[in-house]
Amino acid sequence: MAVIQIREAIRDAIAEEMRKDDSVILLGEEVGEYDGAYKCSRGLLKEFGPHRVIDTPICENGFAGLGIGMAFLGLRPIVEFMTFNFSLIAIDQIINTAAKARLMSGGQLKCPIVFRGAGGAAKQLAAQHSNSFEHFYSYTPGLFVVAPSTPYDMKGLLKTCIRDDNPICFFESELTYSLKGEVPETEYYIPLGVGDIKKEGKDVTLISWSKNVHLALRVAEELQKDNIDAEVVDIRTLKPLDTQLIYDSVRKTNRCVVIQEQHEIASFGSYLAFIIQRDCFDYLDAPVEVVSSLEVPMPYSFVLEEYVFPSVERCKEAVYKVCYL
Repeated sequence: MAVIQIREAIRDAIAEEMRKDDSVILLGEEVGEYDGAYKCSRGLLKEFGPHRVIDTPICENGFAGLGIGMAFLGLRPIVEFMTFNFSLIAIDQIINTAAKARLMSGGQLKCPIVFRGAGGAAKQLAAQHSNSFEHFYSYTPGLFVVAPSTPYDMKGLLKTCIRDDNPICFFESELTYSLKGEVPETEYYIPLGVGDIKKEGKDVTLISWSKNVHLALRVAEELQKDNIDAEVVDIRTLKPLDTQLIYDSVRKTNRCVVIQEQHEIASFGSYLAFIIQRDCFDYLDAPVEVVSSLEVPMPYSFVLEEYVFPSVERCKEAVYKVCYL
């Protein structure tokens, strides 16, 4: 298998689907001439031309609406937001049009569109460019939400999303675009709604998604020093959610910690804690803990930013709590 970066896995997924299907279109800010803000579309303009790789003005509401119109007319657009923080400008298009069109048309309209881009905080981007919106879009009926963590998952899930007939928000991370991993050179797809066990364990379940899966793996490695064998669950897709994988893991370990970058109030991690305690109550030896970013707008200071994020130490403290240590 080839070892490639996440940005290359994204580019390869888009290129393969564009070669296979002329209806697949990429549009967004700097996706063409500049090869993408994070080089996830490198070489696509040269291969497919300006009619299929479209540089747009800085107008998220406009080009999101353009993409939705394309989807209604039978194309399969991929709309890139330079960051999902900018998707707030297009929120009416995404939530009130794309997500609701199929139901409100009685199934007559399909909206096969992927909204993709960097989600969450990076480094020192401050309050207005560091939001995690996975929970926000998961709240909206009609939208699918995907947040992979590895090159393998990124490519396989993106290809599946491009082929799907529903509107999908596909979250990436600026901090993992250069992360490398093995990816098959043969074509493959990963179905939506199927999570993955990134590390087997028997003492406690750590649940996360996107870049925080890598934090969970570091936490699991540290816990080995305390003879705590942690299982790491990568949910990969928030909607649809692989509840069976989560429940099977929790029923095996009897303890659970959710690790998320979001703030705790009204978050996806809080929802996970709720459904686990509702459906696995008799198997739990302790209440579910949720480790989140602190309830403040993200500061610019590097030191303060690190303080706000979930950390290895805070995650370990949560594990000690559910293990009564």
